[in-house]
Amino acid sequence: MSAPPNKELTVMLVDNEPARAAIVEQAMRDSGYRVIRRLENAKNLTEAVTECQPDMVIIDIESPDRDMLENMSRLTKDNPRPIVMFAEEDDSRHVEAAIRAGVSAYVVDGVQSGSVKALLQVAIARFREFQALRSELETVKSQLEDRKLIDKAKGLIMKHQQCDEPAAYKALRKLAMDRSQRMTDVARNIISVMELMGDRK
Repeated sequence: MSAPPNKELTVMLVDNEPARAAIVEQAMRDSGYRVIRRLENAKNLTEAVTECQPDMVIIDIESPDRDMLENMSRLTKDNPRPIVMFAEEDDSRHVEAAIRAGVSAYVVDGVQSGSVKALLQVAIARFREFQALRSELETVKSQLEDRKLIDKAKGLIMKHQQCDEPAAYKALRKLAMDRSQRMTDVARNIISVMELMGDRK
């Protein structure tokens, strides 16, 4: 999530108390943010975010319950956004659970209009850092899976053609080039065919 310079950032607010929500909305406006939608609970949070596409989500509650945490986790998985939670409960278990669910900033002392802008900027920075780490982890995981597939395919080729590893790798690479496919895709096909042949024996 990245907003162009000078763009007014949009916020989705989750708050079940109208009077408190009005205070938060005013604090958002004073800090250069615009609340585009308010939900009374997080029941349809992911769907609402998908529909409205806010830049971030603000949750103002007494204490996060299990349903709230589950909905935040789903949002973080399906349509991640920076999430800032203002809560009255400062129990470390609740804080840890909220962070695990995807909260970028957990604030206990309520909305202080003078510090909102800095707080939200920190939350956005933390969110971007987490997303970058998550992307890097997914890349590494994918590379490891690809390596395992290629190694398994090489092993099957070595066994089937009675050749050494360099020859098996060369054969695998040639197949990929001839078919204009990724080596991992060719490896996956070889594994499927070889395993199917093995089942028929």
